[in-house]
Amino acid sequence: MPDNIQYFGKILILVGLICIIAGIIFMLSGKLHWFGRLPGDIYIQRKNFSFYFPLATSLLISLLLTLIFWILRKKG
Repeated sequence: MPDNIQYFGKILILVGLICIIAGIIFMLSGKLHWFGRLPGDIYIQRKNFSFYFPLATSLLISLLLTLIFWILRKKG
């Protein structure tokens, strides 16, 4: 039983950290004009059609999250 409580505590801390990081990103989103407009992002605009696929932004976010989770996993 105590092991389950410790595991649940670690999960709550991780969720809290994710919420804090998301909050910081939302607060800084107005100041990060380049975010979402990286050179590898695909944007096609025609008369009646527009398509946006943030490829480079998605890769950057994936890389950062992978690094964060890898560091947290090594410490835990």
